Amino acid sequence: MPDHHTTSKPELQKAYDALLATIPEIEQKGKNNPYTSYNGHMYTFLAKEGYIAIRLPKAVCESFLEKYDTTLATSYGAVMKEYVVVPDSMINQTTELADYLQQSFDYVKTLKPKPSKKKGTNKAKPN
Repeated sequence: MPDHHTTSKPELQKAYDALLATIPEIEQKGKNNPYTSYNGHMYTFLAKEGYIAIRLPKAVCESFLEKYDTTLATSYGAVMKEYVVVPDSMINQTTELADYLQQSFDYVKTLKPKPSKKKGTNKAKPN
């Protein structure tokens, strides 16, 4: 698989929006770096390098990598173990990708919630 992606950013955003729209309860976050998360666990993102990444459980991830001849996503030089890169040839196959998105969403729902890091949410305990 080539290291570069040829899909334009507007086209990629449109495909990402269409994919997320397949599950109405999913909310896109991040204005400049779009992503989805549940209970503090990110499960999809639109990479600045020009691809869509989806987090999948191990067995599904391995199957996806083989079936679509793609790679794991990388961020700041680190491989993101559970995140597959959606090949450019597949970004407009919304129906097929929707199944993977649902599996991703179901998977993150099984993970223990991460504590919030937002300021003001940690209240001091009285002495």
